[in-house]
Amino acid sequence: MSATERPLRVAIVGSGPAAFYAAGQALASEDPAVEVDMLERLPTPWGLVRLGVAPDHPQLKTVSRAFEKIAARPGFRFLGNVEVGRDVTHDELVRTYDAVIYAVGSQTDRRLGIPGEDLPGSWPATEFVAWYNGHPDFQALEFDLSAERAVVIGNGNVALDVARMLALTRAELAPTDTTDAAIEAIVASGIREILVLGRRGPVQASWTPAELQELGELAGADVLVDPAELDLDPASADELERSSNIVRRNVEILREFAEHEPSGKARVLRLRFRASPVAILGRDRVEAVEIVRNRLEADEDGHVRAVPTDEREVIPCGLVFRSIGYRGVGVLGAPFDERGGTMPNEGGRVLDERGEPIAGVYCAGWIKRGPTGVIGTNKKDATETVDLLLEDARASRLTGDARGSIDALLAERGTQVVTYPGWEAIDAVEKARGEGQGRPRVKLDTWDELLAAARD
Repeated sequence: MSATERPLRVAIVGSGPAAFYAAGQALASEDPAVEVDMLERLPTPWGLVRLGVAPDHPQLKTVSRAFEKIAARPGFRFLGNVEVGRDVTHDELVRTYDAVIYAVGSQTDRRLGIPGEDLPGSWPATEFVAWYNGHPDFQALEFDLSAERAVVIGNGNVALDVARMLALTRAELAPTDTTDAAIEAIVASGIREILVLGRRGPVQASWTPAELQELGELAGADVLVDPAELDLDPASADELERSSNIVRRNVEILREFAEHEPSGKARVLRLRFRASPVAILGRDRVEAVEIVRNRLEADEDGHVRAVPTDEREVIPCGLVFRSIGYRGVGVLGAPFDERGGTMPNEGGRVLDERGEPIAGVYCAGWIKRGPTGVIGTNKKDATETVDLLLEDARASRLTGDARGSIDALLAERGTQVVTYPGWEAIDAVEKARGEGQGRPRVKLDTWDELLAAARD
């Protein structure tokens, strides 16, 4: 379509960082001009900025101010409480808009694929994170935190978030937007040791120095590392020589931790490496984790991989959190790569089963590239996708004619759409609830509360 015609109508499915960065890039276009409808299944925007970032990291949530500025631009609309597959289909979106961008993130967890994974007391880290962050789909979950030892499987930032949250004191939790139920459960828990297991070694851990350093600042837990865990095999020593300053600093911090002596704090947070779970044991619930010790060796490409040895160990515990990565979920009617957990795409253009771009269908963020990078990584990613969309529009490669009205379709189906003013009403209620307690907000964490606040 040409620049002299009506604005390009674009639907963005999802409302996390990738979605907002895509909206900002699209709305900045003048040739063609663009209008954006952002569809979100929850009544609230911001994705993992609201529901995934640890509550004791409020500085990471300030990126939402940039999203608020994008939402204030002419041509932007937020349509919350609208789920693709329930309220509107993929095919209907394609017919209703000139283009559709999926930015739905990675909504579930990768599985370990070991016996006992589904025993009571074995949890995906994604569900625990959603619970303490007030996601309305996860508030009915009941986490039994009475066990003395909890095992966190994984060596990324989410694993450290879970471990750290389990170790926080009431004073540390009080000024955060952690749900009240989660605060009470964590403070009253019987957990005395939190064990974090990494499949490979300290050089290959994927956390950031800031996350790691925080562990040494916990008021109620000693962080301990056995110095033997930091003895580097030749492959890891070589990798460390070639690594970034981030990896080098991580190893420095771990060596500092290894010099710590227990100071008698109520809890201990222990980091172990080169250990993979092979089974979660228990009759009716988790009673232990069986691990295999790994040796590390470089493959033909120079990547250090974990190779299991014959050495095994059973670690008694009553609680396991599995944190080995997020995984994307397909959108009904849209292409999806089950193996990779992403939408098949080339630079953001979604591909059909023949590997050809589907006119007018795009993706951005984790559903495009997998669950990698930090919040800011999504900006470059979303910009790439939108630039391709605009290129296709200028070349008349968008075959849709934007027939129909999403508003009429949703009204006909009785969907209670939460607009941006509705979200602002929710936001105001939450901030007012937190103000008297010195907290940034106290979240509304049930569907009924959220929709009622949006109506009011």
